[in-house]
Amino acid sequence: MKHFFTQITTHAISINLLIILISLYQATCLNLAYYHQVLTRLVLNSLDNILFFVSMPIVIFCLVFIILNLLINKWLIKIVAALLMLIGAPLSYFMLKFSIVIDRGMLQNALETNLAETTALVTPNLIGYVVILGVIPAIIVLMVKVKPYHSSFHFICMRLIAIMATLLIIGLLALLFYKDYAAFMRNNSKIIKYLLPSNYISAAYGQYQFEKYKNQTFLTIGDDAHQRVYNDLYKDDLYKNDLPKKEKSASMTSRKNVLILIVGETARAENFSLNGYHKETNPLLAQRDDVIAFQNVSSCGTYTAYSLPCMFSNMPRKNYDENRAQHQENVLDILKKANVDVTWLDNDNGCKGVCDRINHIDVDKAYQAKASKFCQGDTCYDGVLLQALAEKLRSIQQDNSRNSPNNILIVLHMIGSHGPTYYQRYPEKFKKFQPTCDTNQINNCQSDSLINSYDNTIVYTDFIIDQTIAMLQNGQDEFNGAVIYLSDHGESLGENGVYLHSLPYSIAPKQQTQIPLIMWLSTAWQQQKHIDYDCVKSLAQQNVFSHDNLFHTLLSTFDIETKEYNKSLDILHTCTLNQ
Repeated sequence: MKHFFTQITTHAISINLLIILISLYQATCLNLAYYHQVLTRLVLNSLDNILFFVSMPIVIFCLVFIILNLLINKWLIKIVAALLMLIGAPLSYFMLKFSIVIDRGMLQNALETNLAETTALVTPNLIGYVVILGVIPAIIVLMVKVKPYHSSFHFICMRLIAIMATLLIIGLLALLFYKDYAAFMRNNSKIIKYLLPSNYISAAYGQYQFEKYKNQTFLTIGDDAHQRVYNDLYKDDLYKNDLPKKEKSASMTSRKNVLILIVGETARAENFSLNGYHKETNPLLAQRDDVIAFQNVSSCGTYTAYSLPCMFSNMPRKNYDENRAQHQENVLDILKKANVDVTWLDNDNGCKGVCDRINHIDVDKAYQAKASKFCQGDTCYDGVLLQALAEKLRSIQQDNSRNSPNNILIVLHMIGSHGPTYYQRYPEKFKKFQPTCDTNQINNCQSDSLINSYDNTIVYTDFIIDQTIAMLQNGQDEFNGAVIYLSDHGESLGENGVYLHSLPYSIAPKQQTQIPLIMWLSTAWQQQKHIDYDCVKSLAQQNVFSHDNLFHTLLSTFDIETKEYNKSLDILHTCTLNQ
């Protein structure tokens, strides 16, 4: 190795040869993931297809060659080339191993990932891949000696000639394969997101455009929001005879209404036994006859930074605008205006701006300081949310002040099934399915062990939901309780070679977009809100729902009137009596 580096530092090469070698390396080694994706879509069963495939690295070579020839001196060329290698190597690894794509959404997701989540992605394979394909080539490029050119004029002329010759090659390839490229790219429009370096350059520009809007005017919505006032006839106790004796002992209207909204992380619907999964991942909730599991629910996005603001916004997925969502209020703000006591308890690296204007607590940070039994290192099991919830409910029970709100919303933001370290998302006693994949190198695990680890996270989620319901039942003398659980997005577990999430929605598999939605309403809640629970159960089996429904369902749940409310998107509207 020492002899090799001695050779490259003593024997000079021409700038043309250096650019050619760099372009060739970028077009081949750093784009293995792109070619892998191409070969899953292009069958090499004819000479035309083979030649078309061979033309791809030539086109990539030419484009990189042109970019490097536009640079004004050898050191700038070297620095840019080294950066292309150092950035491209880890991105190539993740695309090749997990079939993820690089776009603005993925870049934003990476920028908002905390240190613990980032560390979980670092593996010996990744380090080796980056060193071999990124660090060593970058060092070689920076150390190699380049022959001096005669003059700046000569340098510029040579660059222009090289660019013109390369453009002629691209033109010839376009003439020969235009129809092939047009058809292939039209049918596989998202495959360009696997192409280095254009994908991360485009992603960086998109993120820059997104950040530019951060200073735009902040908009308020729902300023007209107020709680609906019922007349005496409307408050007839329709369910009076159905209430347990213990519940009849207090007036339904004098109790506080407490809704717990549990926002899951990376939970996909098909792995919930309540939705027909063949493994018993919901053993506790299955014993509750009054728990409703919705069978057909889709997410707004495929990653948290997109889905979380979207699900709380007044914009449906098809019209959702990230920039607008970041600069206007959401349903939590409206509830607060209508005198609903809203609290956000977070165990998943923040609320992505959703809870900025309400009371919110990062329980993972707060309870790490308290040395909670649920926390290890930088992360906490979701049991820490139950600990924080118990404290919040006790404070509600002890608050007898006359002016305290009667409507209370508590949001629990779970770390849930966040990968790739699924095995770190549940305590040992919830290791129900074995063997498990106890590593962050999930692509090296057997499919069964990987799915077992993921399923164990769902078993633990089942426990969290069940315990939340139990807490509300234990406090039924003081408040009417309800629980809604839904996830932000799903997850891929190796199906068709795809892992994790964040694929563009248009090409994302159902595992990333189909999410669980679970609802539990106490009998007292049903009575006070005049809800036909059998009707809700029927809707859950037959109708199609999505994140679009959350905004309007939360408003109706607390009887909030506002022009922002759309009853057609309210899950409970058709099942509420006396409408």
